[in-house]
Amino acid sequence: MSVRPYRDIHRRDCRKIYVGDVPVGGDAPITVQSMTTSLTHDVKATMEQIRRLEEAGADIVRVSCPDKESTAALKEITAQAKVPIVADIHFHYKRALEAADNGAACLRINPGNIGSHDRVQEVVRAAKANGCSIRIGVNAGSLERHLLEKYGEPCPEAMVESALEHIKVLEDADFFETKISCKASDVFLGVAAYTQLADACDYPLHLGITEAGALRDGTVKSSIGLGMLLWSGIGDTIRVSLSADPVEEIKVGYSMLKSLGLRHRGVRIVSCPSCARQAFPVIQTVEVLEERLSHIATPMSLSIIGCVVNGPGEARETDIGLTGGGNGNHMVYLSGVTDHKVKDDKLVDHIVDLVEKKAAEIEAARAEAQGGVEAAE
Repeated sequence: MSVRPYRDIHRRDCRKIYVGDVPVGGDAPITVQSMTTSLTHDVKATMEQIRRLEEAGADIVRVSCPDKESTAALKEITAQAKVPIVADIHFHYKRALEAADNGAACLRINPGNIGSHDRVQEVVRAAKANGCSIRIGVNAGSLERHLLEKYGEPCPEAMVESALEHIKVLEDADFFETKISCKASDVFLGVAAYTQLADACDYPLHLGITEAGALRDGTVKSSIGLGMLLWSGIGDTIRVSLSADPVEEIKVGYSMLKSLGLRHRGVRIVSCPSCARQAFPVIQTVEVLEERLSHIATPMSLSIIGCVVNGPGEARETDIGLTGGGNGNHMVYLSGVTDHKVKDDKLVDHIVDLVEKKAAEIEAARAEAQGGVEAAE
């Protein structure tokens, strides 16, 4: 289906950097990342979380490195992880040096917490020597004293000035493998800061509304802030900060990108809120299908509509559709066309089977096309 003009999002032009082998910025897809909550020096627990995040589709995973035990554990963690690992560094610049030596693909530093320019310069030298990129992490809650004295309080101008000052420190050290975040827990402050920063530099931007809250409120808050920025074409990698299982951050991140047509992974379910017209329990059915189809990474669409009011129309727009019918017989649509009926007792298993088969067909066609391209080359 062609994309209608009003759906077009023109992403901001910026330079491309790499976090390990994952491109960020430029023409690269917007990446989705999260952060582990385990003690990093507990390698087993940390790797268990990383594996779950990888399975959920995380492109990049960040781990906190507050002490020597954590940076020492990075050597084993980075050797086992399938995705690039970002070392989160605060206060002690030596942790950054150790993390770079032990395999971190990127160093997340808040220069205001690192200390003198000389210490930042040492971090830059370690990053260069080990092929690390750097994320400058500006946060409204930890702005430098001189900026707070100048502006009186955290504001977009202070946050952007902080980011530009630290960019200059890195550029003076001939370092340009940099991405930047400008986070705040206040949606308006965060959006304004990112919008100004997007105009002030050409570095890729890491988006986030920091300390957004628990699963429901944090999802809503992040969706408003990040959605405004992404719709404006701003943002190259995202992290949804939730007080919840980190896997939920990945799920919400992909849902945001899917909703805006910026990136597609897994099954996009279109479903009605249900009402007295429903011919089967829509809410419970969708809950079960979301869980049972969570392993599907192939982009595809599925509509689950409880009656014939909007069902046929939605089914025409999805790969597979289901519309509630009378006497426990429900219509199944394939590629927008009515195909067959399914009864209540077989409904969920049948839809799961259809989705899995469709995903296998799509992947087979993709592999065949890729094989043809490689043969031609």
